[in-house]
Amino acid sequence: MLRNILIFGAIGGLIAGGAISVAVLLLKQHSMAFGYLSMLVGLSTIFVAIKRQRDVAQGGVIGFMTALGMGVAMSVVAGIFYALAWEVVLQMIGGPGAFIDGFANAMLKGLSGDALAKMTAEVESMRASYRNPLFRLPMTFMEIFPVGLFVALVSAGLLCNRRFLPARAAA
Repeated sequence: MLRNILIFGAIGGLIAGGAISVAVLLLKQHSMAFGYLSMLVGLSTIFVAIKRQRDVAQGGVIGFMTALGMGVAMSVVAGIFYALAWEVVLQMIGGPGAFIDGFANAMLKGLSGDALAKMTAEVESMRASYRNPLFRLPMTFMEIFPVGLFVALVSAGLLCNRRFLPARAAA
């Protein structure tokens, strides 16, 4: 089970991290919808791993808590790989400062007066925080982890029913 958790969690994190990397490095932009869609696609490995564990290793039966625990563990592994992939992307685009500069320009665009002053103060606070990897890494991890929890809950709920996508008999 640990082997499946590590392998499928790493694959899920690399798929999600790779998609975001391609979007940022090649397309020079990405939307939240694309980001969360790539996370869902990558984290679909949770469903595959739980089904494989149920059908191959456990004879077609898996308990809800076992499946959920497996899914949460894979979410943690995927989150670590995703955060590391984002760190690589940050270094390739010039570090956290370059990313925050682009983000700040987008946030401040079109503002004036008090709204500009207030948003500038918020951006400067965020800039100082984002330069610290002890702030940045957990924030990046928390982008993907809730999606992983959702996929783990749905997968565990569906796959604890042995009649849902039962294993095929050997031919």
